[in-house]
Amino acid sequence: MRRFDGKTLLIATHNAGKLEEFRQIMTPLGITVTSAAEHGLPEPDETESTFIGNARIKAHAAAKATGLPALADDSGLEVMALDGAPGVYTADWAETPNGRDFIMAMEKTHAKLIEAAAPQPWQARFCCTLALAWPDGHDEIIEGHANGQLVWPRRGQDGHGYDPMFQPDGHDRTFAEMTADEKNALSHRGAAIAALMKACFT
Repeated sequence: MRRFDGKTLLIATHNAGKLEEFRQIMTPLGITVTSAAEHGLPEPDETESTFIGNARIKAHAAAKATGLPALADDSGLEVMALDGAPGVYTADWAETPNGRDFIMAMEKTHAKLIEAAAPQPWQARFCCTLALAWPDGHDEIIEGHANGQLVWPRRGQDGHGYDPMFQPDGHDRTFAEMTADEKNALSHRGAAIAALMKACFT
């Protein structure tokens, strides 16, 4: 694993919430965090069929454009009874002409499970892939997962995306019924970030 020894890290995202999440982690290490949006970078087309492939596209595009090491993530939900769908297309299932509607996406997922006559429990996992790319073309890939099952009707008001439908293994509450700290301790992104910090930053 290559260690990160720079002072500035570009987060290849236009999502302000995601940027702030990484800023809180990196600032205590003396690392300045900037974003693709702050550099005016376009969002590259995600043309790969895997989380790793799409994370690499975003990280390398940002590193090449700015000359800075860049960190990108690609994440989504895999439902075992739906052959891993929606997977890399998780956000696409929520797309509408007016933005993303994850209530619609959850209803679509539930309908597909009923249509498939899939027996319960409906096993699923959240996946997060982090790609840390350097301007010389090198990258390191870290993955994190959260295993659980889908529940219906959805429960909870907190969280985002599929959180109201996802109940992690060993728990009787969905991610949307947990506090942010409780969810982060169990989440796919939390697992991936912890592994990345151990491998490349500490």
